Amino acid sequence: MRPTRLSVLLGLALAVLVVSVGITRALDAYGLLPIVPRSAPVTLLFLATVVLGAGVSFRSRLRQLRERVPGARPVNPLMAARAAVLAKASSLVGAVVAGWYGGYALHLLTDLQAAGRREQAVICAISAASALLLVAAALFLERVLRLPPTPPEELEEDQEPEPPIPHP
Repeated sequence: MRPTRLSVLLGLALAVLVVSVGITRALDAYGLLPIVPRSAPVTLLFLATVVLGAGVSFRSRLRQLRERVPGARPVNPLMAARAAVLAKASSLVGAVVAGWYGGYALHLLTDLQAAGRREQAVICAISAASALLLVAAALFLERVLRLPPTPPEELEEDQEPEPPIPHP
């Protein structure tokens, strides 16, 4: 699995933002604009906290293993793989949700005088910011779980060495 590229996440968020603005304008023209629940930012912050907690936990355990701390528990490779998939999925979902709520908030900013629009715009903006925190936590977890490249002496005859992954 390749590391998540920030440019892909930005492109995805911007594309969803544009689509979101178009859809919300069309729905608003028919008076069908849905209400954003107040629980949306709370849910996204909870998910970001869980992903960040996993990242901190893995970083601590991997650091203990690197420093050969007595009693350090090894990291289960299957759990690390699952966490890597969680990180990848969370970063993509966070980018999509940030784009969606960002576009919704942009549309609502055009007419804040209408009833309830100001509150909905604030909820959408906080939800978009919470989704960006989810993306940041997911990228942190993904970075913690990166494997160093395989040394040439450990490669089999038909394998080529992996290019090193640059750390920003």
